Amino acid sequence: MKLKTFDNRLKLTNGTYHSLVNARKPKGIEDKKAYLIGTGIGALAAGCFLIRDAHMAGEKITFLEQLDIPGGSLDGAVRQNAGYVARGGREMGHYFEVLWNLFSSLPSTEDPSMTVLDYFYYTNYDDPNSSNCRITKNRGERYDNGKFNLGQELAMELATFVMMSDESLENKTIEDIFSEELLNSDFWTYWRTMFAFENWHSALEMKLYMNRFIHHVGGLPDLSALQFSRHDQYTSFVKPMVKYLEDHGAKFEYGITVDNVEFSITEEKKVAKKIVARDKAGNDVSINLTENDLVFITNGSMTEGSGYGDDNTPAPFNKEAGGCWTLWRNIAEQSDEFGRPDKFCTDPEKSNWESCTVTCHDERVPEYIEKITKRSPYGGRTVTGGIVTALDSSWLMSWTINRQEQYYGQPEKDVVVWVYGLFSDTPGDYIKKPMRDCTGKEITKEWLYHIGVPVEEIEELAKSCTAVPVMMPFITSQFMPRESGDRPYVVPKNAVNFAFLGQFAETLDDPGRDTVFTIEYSGRTAMEAVYVLTGVEKGVPEVYASRYDIRYLLNAGKCLLDGEKPEINISPMMKQMILQKAAGTEIEILLKEYGII
Repeated sequence: MKLKTFDNRLKLTNGTYHSLVNARKPKGIEDKKAYLIGTGIGALAAGCFLIRDAHMAGEKITFLEQLDIPGGSLDGAVRQNAGYVARGGREMGHYFEVLWNLFSSLPSTEDPSMTVLDYFYYTNYDDPNSSNCRITKNRGERYDNGKFNLGQELAMELATFVMMSDESLENKTIEDIFSEELLNSDFWTYWRTMFAFENWHSALEMKLYMNRFIHHVGGLPDLSALQFSRHDQYTSFVKPMVKYLEDHGAKFEYGITVDNVEFSITEEKKVAKKIVARDKAGNDVSINLTENDLVFITNGSMTEGSGYGDDNTPAPFNKEAGGCWTLWRNIAEQSDEFGRPDKFCTDPEKSNWESCTVTCHDERVPEYIEKITKRSPYGGRTVTGGIVTALDSSWLMSWTINRQEQYYGQPEKDVVVWVYGLFSDTPGDYIKKPMRDCTGKEITKEWLYHIGVPVEEIEELAKSCTAVPVMMPFITSQFMPRESGDRPYVVPKNAVNFAFLGQFAETLDDPGRDTVFTIEYSGRTAMEAVYVLTGVEKGVPEVYASRYDIRYLLNAGKCLLDGEKPEINISPMMKQMILQKAAGTEIEILLKEYGII
């Protein structure tokens, strides 16, 4: 059976037949060059696929980056005179088909004798992830009971929702679809804080998420479905990619702002003709293109306009959509097929949240952490196992501690905590100010309040911490309600030498089943782009098809009901007839195995 795509040049596959074969050199690849705009995970992955699978010489690959460092949204660094900072973290799962394919080829930064995938695998094999406390209330008391607590009606509401068509959910918000009861459920607290969904975000994206990760439903309450890198994501994921590219001769040009890509567009073909760019000094460094010059464009950015604060300064809220958004707007003016960027970047009040990296410098605060997690934050093993959400926080604050030391060179007594609040415009509970108006020290105090530090000790213990807040106006812009055509296809129809990468490109599988706000999505756009434009003969692995597997569907239903049998509203006579028909068949075995009957 041929899996459907929106571009006949792309082949989708599953299994190991295609994934294990070494790609042959595509015809004419020696005559081609590649320019990659941006150095986020999508662009870096595209560069790696160009070298590994398309056999392009590395010296023919050039990255154009407006910042002074690669990595895009996958950061993790020490800011001078401020401390550690990461704007966000990435939750990983077993079924990231494209990402693990790539990372099985790259040597690890942590241990170059292993691949990135090997090191990641054994990190999580030896130290499996789980949470001992997912939700707190009343200043550090455990609230969750490890269950969804949905009941029959709300579980049926979710089951009905995941069967709705994509078309019926276009431009709809989650609160347009979900009942008030569901929006106030423990399930929604788990889900919205883990994935950073707001009630006004896209119902379509929510549906895609539920289908994409239906095999992980049982592991969401205790976060056992998740995996995390041993160190910060920049060290574990970005550095190995950059080293592989540099070792092969790829060039990185920093401080380059790309304002536009100009195209020649006819009914027969679309060709990128010029990259319009300038350096830091404002000098024109534009590049004229031929059809043999491939251009990979990162359109839009979740972390564009990030504003940084420190202990004594609030992070600025930069609402103007510049950088990648300006580039996309200029590109979109040239064709309706290049998407509608304003659908995503014109309402930062609905697409922002704020994070804050808090570093505890002695053992006094970690004692309170251990009361909640039941684990020492020292020793290099799992601590929170993912986020802990303070249910009664006015900011809807969540926090997490990854394996320590998280950063190379981190002092032994330091514990790095990542805090974020979904509601940046609401006054806090201890600090009576909106999160967006708070300094790092004030956010630290609010966090200490919600982990149960006695009020009379908060001011003193806050002095033992440093913090770097980051305000991100577009961090959930990819979740804004949308419809078909709002995002350009990775390779638009009849495109000859260009492709779009990242969270604001539409993948070429039909229907599109992968989910944004994951590095897997960026990697998938990269693989599709490279394979289509260069003619790589291998197939791209399809999104893991758990939504089509009756075992996962039955198990998900069982998990959403916390092990209860579903109440099926049919007459006893009809039920008896169905059971008689199923008796002695594989169907009966399945239904019994998964607790349906």
